[in-house]
Amino acid sequence: MFGIDQRIFKYFDWLYFALIITIATIGLLFVFSATHTAMQPISLFFKKQCIGILVGIAIYFFSCMIDYRTLLRWGYFSYVGVIALLLFTLVKGSIGMGAQRWINLGFFKLQPSELAKLLFPAFAAYHIRTEHDAHKNSWYTYLPILVILGVSFILILKQPDLGTALIIAFTGIILLWLAGIPKKFFIIGFLLFTIATPIIWHIVLKPYQKNRIIVFLGYGSSHKERYQIEQAEIAIGSGGIWGKGLLHGTQNQLQFLPESRTDFIFAVLCEEWGFAGALIILILFTLLFWRMFLGITTIYDSDIQLFAIGTILHIILSVIINIGMVIGLLPIVGIPLPLMSYGLSNLWITFASLGWFMRIIMQQKYLEEYTPRQ
Repeated sequence: MFGIDQRIFKYFDWLYFALIITIATIGLLFVFSATHTAMQPISLFFKKQCIGILVGIAIYFFSCMIDYRTLLRWGYFSYVGVIALLLFTLVKGSIGMGAQRWINLGFFKLQPSELAKLLFPAFAAYHIRTEHDAHKNSWYTYLPILVILGVSFILILKQPDLGTALIIAFTGIILLWLAGIPKKFFIIGFLLFTIATPIIWHIVLKPYQKNRIIVFLGYGSSHKERYQIEQAEIAIGSGGIWGKGLLHGTQNQLQFLPESRTDFIFAVLCEEWGFAGALIILILFTLLFWRMFLGITTIYDSDIQLFAIGTILHIILSVIINIGMVIGLLPIVGIPLPLMSYGLSNLWITFASLGWFMRIIMQQKYLEEYTPRQ
């Protein structure tokens, strides 16, 4: 189950790890700023995030120790447990801010939908790996994945958590496309979605979700529907080039900016570090994604390459969607900024995913060098 050989760690990518820690440290700094008050300078949220990052680093290295073949099998069979947890959440889950997304474990609240982001790629990749040869890329190869993807999407959407549901859906669709699912699937899917759009609008979407789409289209009151995005835009614009300085952001410190420690932490950074700070974070994420891309190009097994892409795809999508919604290019959905937003479940799943990816890359390089040539 664990490391094939200690020599495998000679392939450990320290630059990749340094980028992860740098982004997480900057995120911690702005969790501190977003939750700082005169009465309580060091908040409970900041303390939990400190512990969360330390535990996350341990999770990262633990993930680096597990054979990726074990991860594939374990992830595939464990996904049944994820579906069970999603069902349990709808029945007995902890309620907060009008949503029922968590299971209260005392110190923190577990969000089962985060486990879905981690384990679904393993489920999909393992199924494709075991069924490809038997059914030669037929519809049967992909049908179980489509069913599980649909069930996961519906259960998460019912919480309601549109943001995570979309991340799962996009991840699944991209993985199926990369795996070679017939193009007619996308054509049929697009037609069905178009036909079902009125039903989705009137029956599936909650009123607040409709409001977010209306706001994205430029409508809504500044004192109601548009308040959140307008406060974020004010925070970003007022930061200028260099920002107002840590703990000096007025929208943040005067608590005009909703969800500043979670979904809108990028707006806090822009207000206090300005355009320069935003550029630093964008460069760090770009470098991290570039290291990921370089790692993927070293994998020659297509199924393992698919698994590697799946482990990091939800992180890449979350970064793009979160920053896009904060600056007004995308509708507002509840998606945190990986490694930066407050939230232990998301933080630990992100570290686990990054660790899994690193293990795949290290093990592939190890096998390529030490496997005897025929």
